Amino acid sequence: MKKVITSGRIPVKMWLDEVESGALEQALNLAQLPFAFSHIAIMPDAHQGYGMPIGGVLATKGVIIPNAVGVDIGCGMCAVKTDVTALDKKALQKTVNDLRKVVPLGFDHHKNPQSRDLMPVVKGKLEVVEREYKSALTQLGTLGGGNHFIEIQRGNDGFLWMMIHSGSRNIGYKVADHYNKVAKKEKKKFESTIPPSWQLDFLPLDSEEGQNYRKEMNYCVDFALANRKLMMERFKEVFAENCGNKNVSFSPLINIAHNYAAMETHFDNPVVIHRKGATSARKDEAGIIPGSQGAKSYIVKGLGNPESFFSCSHGAGRKMGRKEAVRKLKFDDELYKLEKQGIVHSLFRKKDLEEAAGAYKDISVVMDNQKDLVKIEVELSPLAVLKA
Repeated sequence: MKKVITSGRIPVKMWLDEVESGALEQALNLAQLPFAFSHIAIMPDAHQGYGMPIGGVLATKGVIIPNAVGVDIGCGMCAVKTDVTALDKKALQKTVNDLRKVVPLGFDHHKNPQSRDLMPVVKGKLEVVEREYKSALTQLGTLGGGNHFIEIQRGNDGFLWMMIHSGSRNIGYKVADHYNKVAKKEKKKFESTIPPSWQLDFLPLDSEEGQNYRKEMNYCVDFALANRKLMMERFKEVFAENCGNKNVSFSPLINIAHNYAAMETHFDNPVVIHRKGATSARKDEAGIIPGSQGAKSYIVKGLGNPESFFSCSHGAGRKMGRKEAVRKLKFDDELYKLEKQGIVHSLFRKKDLEEAAGAYKDISVVMDNQKDLVKIEVELSPLAVLKA
């Protein structure tokens, strides 16, 4: 932990030296919430989000806050270790090209619905999920845009790794949007005194609305995992084919989500833990902390630090917004960084600077700031990156 701010109703505990003003203001707003418990934890990758900083962890008593989970419910990482030790650049490029044929990117979906057997089972009445289910069948196994990616990486353990970052696609957005509107509409009923400008409208856990949101949110977490699993299976097929070895061995999937709320016990109290751009890091729990395009990623093991509510960062974190990155970064400079490393990259046009390495914090600093939260198990260097 780097800093503690005690000016609010409860403290804000920070794992970074400096945080942008907008994210700090949001963290201080969280600390004033009447139902916030113990303290607010701000991870080293924190930056401003909607209502709550991305890279924030909030514990609440008796309520759940849709905007403290975010619109990409269940977004997260998965990674698989292979027994392959090397691929030449031609094979890496062909793997990326072949992946484009089987994994729709950005706003693209599959032309045909995927198998219902691959979808999470709908249990009970889920209003939004049921409305979006048919559409979700064409989104299963698709990457999305923004900071989502597929990578082939070389580990310092000597083996190649496969990594995917993606979420719940449009179904997660629809659930988040619906229940955030419900929370806004019902704020008088729930006797909320929270300023609208904070964007932190809540739902009581014991209300019908709160229970419905929890159920639909959990479905989206499961859908996001199913989405990553299907992409990983197709990734494995393409990878093995381009290795020239159908008998490639793959380790069990490591999966970790970073946008969700869960019932947990902390400091002997049952609470709702909201992790928005933060991942669980319980004692000896396997985790994944990715860098930006062109930067290292890490397989980690949690240290179970109670002060972070057993959490850690979900990545490097942005140091400039998307429009700011396009405006300020120099395309040739960012391209040179990638090509100097020999990476098969996804930087093709000026707009792609939104996701250039220069738009993100230094992942080595982020990792150093959370040495009390996680232990690095494997350091991964990017070889090939696929983005929308």
